[in-house]
Amino acid sequence: MTAQGVITTAGATPAAAPTATFNFDETFQLKIAAAFSRDTTFAKRVTELIDPGYFTNAAVGEFVRINKDHLTQFGAVPDSITFVKLLTDLVAAKRVRPDLLQGIKDAYVGTRQISITGDAYLAQEIETFAKHQALQNAMMEAIPLLDVGKFDKIEEIMRRATQVGLADDFEEYNYFAKVAARTEKREMIATGVTVSRGISSGYAEIDNLLYHKGWGRKELACIMGPAKSGKSLSLGDFAKNAALAGHNVLYVSLEVAKEIISERIDASISDTLMSELVQDRAKIEAIVQGLEAQAGVFEVIDFPSGSLKVSALDHHIERYRAKGIVFDMIVVDYGDIMCPEVRSEKLQDGLRQIYIDLRALMHKWNAAGLTATQTNREGAKAVTAKATDVGDDFNKVRTVDILIGLNATDAEKAAGEARLYWAASRNTADGFTVRINQDRAKMKFLTKVIGVEH
Repeated sequence: MTAQGVITTAGATPAAAPTATFNFDETFQLKIAAAFSRDTTFAKRVTELIDPGYFTNAAVGEFVRINKDHLTQFGAVPDSITFVKLLTDLVAAKRVRPDLLQGIKDAYVGTRQISITGDAYLAQEIETFAKHQALQNAMMEAIPLLDVGKFDKIEEIMRRATQVGLADDFEEYNYFAKVAARTEKREMIATGVTVSRGISSGYAEIDNLLYHKGWGRKELACIMGPAKSGKSLSLGDFAKNAALAGHNVLYVSLEVAKEIISERIDASISDTLMSELVQDRAKIEAIVQGLEAQAGVFEVIDFPSGSLKVSALDHHIERYRAKGIVFDMIVVDYGDIMCPEVRSEKLQDGLRQIYIDLRALMHKWNAAGLTATQTNREGAKAVTAKATDVGDDFNKVRTVDILIGLNATDAEKAAGEARLYWAASRNTADGFTVRINQDRAKMKFLTKVIGVEH
């Protein structure tokens, strides 16, 4: 972590010390902090049960407070990039406690090194503690009311105490009550206090056309194009850019071997022709190693075409999570050749199930999802493929959050150009084209945005 200083959350004053602390040792408490700060799903389940003051180490408690306040404001715990930005800004505002400086830095580093498997047990232990504390406090509050006969009040106090427990996966959201929170979020993004939670494409011109200023978490984006049009090239490029920006990325290939995907990325990163990878091997290694320190985790795995179910992919992601890796972006190359959970005689039924399940997977893991799909024959012949040219099943268009067509005539290919057509978008305008330059010999999907045509 590069930022210096200890912080309290912007606009908040330190809470008074609670009457209780966790009856767990500090190692177990740090594991709670790790799960809370790295897994939004876990954090949402236990957020009402955790008070930063419960942690016996005040610095760990302050670390949790930062994450909890961000969860309250934005609906997710901050990823590493956002946390460091938040920390830097708050330190610059001189919201510091020098006595906790090293402790908060140690908490940040320590929580990144701990396995966060067993979150169900963690949650159960937190719930048990919170229920005990709630009942104890309720009894202390109720005793004075006995003497004055306020039995209705006592009943209400005890009822609230017995309702303490884990939140389920359903999250209430009152539209009118949350308008102030939405405004505050927009204000913080506008003033640079926090950054948009979109996962950057790596190109500012593209990001500005996406609703989240990047690929949206809990959403599924899709690149559409005919065979051999560069769909895998685009997926690898966007995955690489996200990893280099510090995000944790999982690339799942069902068509091209993981070694080939990695060699393509080597060529792109090092500005090397694919035909010269062997010749320039030492240079490439040095460049890749030089980027690793600032990059996120970048895992590339492969499976035979038609063999991987979404449920199996979920299992693999859970295994990574058990090792402490939580992905910000999941790229599937590509959805059309996954295996449906239940095989059907109708191809359309299987594809619909795959895409619905893929999008649900991104929601579960709070990740930005990116995949690709084929055009039909008419789309392959067209100068510009439209949403109606999607291959096999139009339900894919209904399911994905954004569908971007990849188009290029023979003349454009010869000139190193291509066009990205916004074929369908759930949250923004569509029907426009982004013209780009490419260098496919060096596996560079996009070297320059030429312009936008409406």
